[in-house]
Amino acid sequence: MQVIVITGASDGIGAEMARQLARRHGSDLALVLAARNAAALEEVAGQCRADGAQVLVQATDVGVQDECRRLIAAAAGRFGRIDALVNNAGRSGHALFEEVQDLGWYEDLMRVNLWGSVWCTHAALPWLKQARGQVVAVASLAGLVGVPGRTAYGASKFAMAGFFESLRAELKPHGISVTTAYPGVVATRIRYRGFNAAGGELGASSLKEEAAMPVAECAALILAGMAGRKREVVMTAKGKLGRWLKLIAPGLVENMALAAVKAEARPHS
Repeated sequence: MQVIVITGASDGIGAEMARQLARRHGSDLALVLAARNAAALEEVAGQCRADGAQVLVQATDVGVQDECRRLIAAAAGRFGRIDALVNNAGRSGHALFEEVQDLGWYEDLMRVNLWGSVWCTHAALPWLKQARGQVVAVASLAGLVGVPGRTAYGASKFAMAGFFESLRAELKPHGISVTTAYPGVVATRIRYRGFNAAGGELGASSLKEEAAMPVAECAALILAGMAGRKREVVMTAKGKLGRWLKLIAPGLVENMALAAVKAEARPHS
């Protein structure tokens, strides 16, 4: 039986990954689901148990190091091993840098997106080494190409990319694979709940949602990358193009990034 820990598992990509894993592996799987919303976690857990998976629910704020340690200790204490850690918990934010008065929420966002992943991975590392397991980091295309209004979010995702790229090389001799996923716009509520310039909740998306990738498709792509122990999963053709195009035509990529943002969210001339 493999044991997989998923953070940010109460809804969106994390919840869908849990459901797909349960359908695929049934009684051969133990899931440890973590997020702040215990009630929502229990709902996802019930869906996974219906497919035969064992599930441990652990209410966790990954922005607090001690809670990350407790999550991993609870997983190992219940199941005696950890085969994979999926660092999916994250928060969004959209604001022009010049409009931000208090940068405190920049720190809060970095604590969740970057440090939550770092703390969980550090705590799980001894168990992952025993299992020659896997680490999955759910970053973003905003961690490959800078997007206007996404300085805080982009910084956290670029930082994730750099951290896990370095860690991949360190862990290779131990047989641990590190997969970094780069979704684009996915049909979840993350952008609606993200920070605005004042540090409150946006309440609306600042990106174009018309072509948002279905959550099920995104989760399936990440799981396929995980199953193949791939280094990276870049979700969209535009993302793949933009990554390489910025090396030879950075101005063009900046214009593409501007086009991805709603007109009302762009800087005023």
